[in-house]
Amino acid sequence: MKTVEDLVPHVAAKARATSRTLPPVAGAEEVTSAEAALGFPLPPLLASRYREVANGGFGPDYQLLPLVGTGRTVPSEYRSERSASAEGETPYWPVGVLPILDWGCAMYAAADCHSETAQVLLFEPNAMTDDGAHRLRRPRARTCATVP
Repeated sequence: MKTVEDLVPHVAAKARATSRTLPPVAGAEEVTSAEAALGFPLPPLLASRYREVANGGFGPDYQLLPLVGTGRTVPSEYRSERSASAEGETPYWPVGVLPILDWGCAMYAAADCHSETAQVLLFEPNAMTDDGAHRLRRPRARTCATVP
């Protein structure tokens, strides 16, 4: 099994090869500040991507949301989804599930920051259950392989 230290250089090389320009990395203090605002730590691999590759802006097709900055960021999307979820009859966005990539059409790739493995989930609100509830689910293998 590869370690975070093994994977980050490969992610960085792929990001540089497929992106015209990458945003600067997020500093260690910025990552710590974002974690404090969220109320939980980022999974090590995700934190390393922000500290060592770029502050978002890379990935397949759609790109990793920035962790810090203005506009849409990981913390702002998390707060937005948690708030919208709490307003409905059936809350759909759990604590600690962090939207990290917007696939469009209100779909997100999200990291479960409270699981030991930081499982990547697909939020697909367009596929509702019979009771009208939205569900976070594990993506199929081919989808999971494309999540940065």
